[in-house]
Amino acid sequence: MKRPLQVTLLVLSGLGLLHASLFTDLSLRFVKEGMRPMLVASGVVLLVLGVAEAWSSQRPGSGDAADGHGHSHDHSTVPRIAWLLFLPALSLLFYAPPALGAYTAAREAPKAVTEQRYFDPLPATSPVLLTLTQFTSRVQQDHKRDIGGRSVRMTGFVTPDKGGAGWYLTRIIFTCCAADAQSVKVRIHGAAALPADTWVTVTGTWHPGGTLGTSSAPAALDARTVKKVTKPVNAYADALPLF
Repeated sequence: MKRPLQVTLLVLSGLGLLHASLFTDLSLRFVKEGMRPMLVASGVVLLVLGVAEAWSSQRPGSGDAADGHGHSHDHSTVPRIAWLLFLPALSLLFYAPPALGAYTAAREAPKAVTEQRYFDPLPATSPVLLTLTQFTSRVQQDHKRDIGGRSVRMTGFVTPDKGGAGWYLTRIIFTCCAADAQSVKVRIHGAAALPADTWVTVTGTWHPGGTLGTSSAPAALDARTVKKVTKPVNAYADALPLF
């Protein structure tokens, strides 16, 4: 790979990172929001390196070595495998891989909720706005059973049951990036499933089963209303409903 192509690769990679992290929200498909500044900084560094490499290549004798006859030879080549770096660089600019969604969530077990011993009283407002993780924790760990009979509202996307019966309200959560993504799911009863990956806000009450406040209680909801909503910008966080 000659110097002009090295420069092109550095510049494309830098532009791709800036496109994904600074000028669009594509980076949120792959990493958490808090990592965007590092991606922006990396994109700037790659652009600066590309410009510096282009400038240095214009200097007389740059990258060349003269033999005993006064002929110069270019020694600025790098391994041919570096050509493969053009593919991710171009994909960031022209074709971003699809976001994780129902296909991924349907093929993995739900994320285990963190053990919690104390729960604050639920607010008196109705319905109560909860994340899917908060709802699951309340159902399976709150020994006061405050969630029983309360109307709650949660937002996520539709994941059909891979067995073909019913569906789940789902969120995919990044700890760091897409490689460690985990899903949290709440089974929905009493409402027909919308197409997979449709974002919805569901209002309803806990679907009885097992013993409330213990691990035998299912994370399930008897839906009263299901409303389509716009996909949030940061879809890989278990956030509260917007209304």
